[in-house]
Amino acid sequence: MSGAREARRLAFAREALDDPRIGLEPASSDASFRSYWRTLGVEPSRIVMDAPPDKEDLAPFLDVAARLEAAGVAAPQVLARDIDGGFLLLSDLGSRLLLPELDADRVEDHYARAMALLLRMQRDVDDSGLARYDEARLVTEMELMPTWFVQRHLGITPGCEDWDVIESAFRALLDSAAAQPQCFVHRDFHSRNLMLQEDGALAVIDFQDAVRGPVTYDLVSLLRDCYVEWPDARVEGWVEDYRRRLAAGGLPVPDADRFLRAFDLMGLQRHIKVLGIFCRLWYRDGKAGYLGDLPRVWGYVHRVGLRHPEIRPLVELLDQWIAQRDLRRPAGEGVAA
Repeated sequence: MSGAREARRLAFAREALDDPRIGLEPASSDASFRSYWRTLGVEPSRIVMDAPPDKEDLAPFLDVAARLEAAGVAAPQVLARDIDGGFLLLSDLGSRLLLPELDADRVEDHYARAMALLLRMQRDVDDSGLARYDEARLVTEMELMPTWFVQRHLGITPGCEDWDVIESAFRALLDSAAAQPQCFVHRDFHSRNLMLQEDGALAVIDFQDAVRGPVTYDLVSLLRDCYVEWPDARVEGWVEDYRRRLAAGGLPVPDADRFLRAFDLMGLQRHIKVLGIFCRLWYRDGKAGYLGDLPRVWGYVHRVGLRHPEIRPLVELLDQWIAQRDLRRPAGEGVAA
C-alpha cells in the first residue's frame, strides 16, 4: 500500500470523526483487495474499510448492508463514506471471530445462534434485485477448479474424455442447485465471517457478494466450513435441525432425504469452486495461507462425492491426478517422499 493511500485513509478517518489525533492500526484483511483498519484514540473504536476504487466497488456492500439493517440482522453499520476515495467508516464489531471459539463443548450453542441468524436472513432480508446465483455464475465458479487446481496446482492437462467427466458432474450439480428453493444467499457464511458479540450473539460481515440463490448454499458454508470440520453424523443432525427451522418459519422445503442430498450437492459445488479459489489466491495473488486448507476441502469433495453416483467419476479422476501429492505445497514441491 502506497504512502499516499495511507495518508488518504488516515485523513478520511480524522475528518469523519472530526478528530485530528486519531490513528489507525490493522484490523484485518481478506481474500479481496479490501483491508480494514481500527481507529486508535477514540471510544468507541471504529473500523475503516479501505477498498481501492480501481479494484473494488463499494456499491454492493452499501446495498446489502442496508438490506441487512432493514431486516434487523446484526452487521457493521455504515457511519460515513467517501465513495470516490474508496473508504467507509463502520461500527466496530470487535475481533472475536467465531472460528477460534468453536470446540466440541461450545459448538452446539454457537451453531444454534448461527442457524437462527441464517434463518432470519433467508426469511426477512429483501432479495429483490440481487444478482441471481444462476447457471452461468455457478459454472464460472466451478471452472476455477480445472484451471487453477488441476492445471496450475497439479500440473495436469485434462484430455477430451476427462472434460466429459468434469462436465457431466458439473451438470448434475447445476440441476440440483436450480431445483432448490431460492432465497437471500450471503455466499460466505462461515466461521471467519461471523463475529461473536459480548452478549453471545453473532453478527455477520463480508456480505457484499450476496445473491439470490439455493437455500442450502449458506448452510453448507457454515456446516462444512473450509476452516473447521465436524463428523458427518453431527453435520447431518444439524442439517435436519435447520430443515425443520425452515419449515417452521414458513419457507418451502423438501423432505429430509431430498434436503440432505441437495445440501451434499450444493457443498460439492462450493468446495469444487474453493479448490480453484484457494490455488488462485496463491499463484495469482501470492496469498499462500490458503494452500494449508486444501486437504480439508479436498476431503469434503472426496468423501461426499463418492456417495453420489453422478459425481463419483469426477472424484475418482481427481483422486488419480492427486495420487500421493501433498496439496499444501506449491506446484513442483507437492510429491510425497
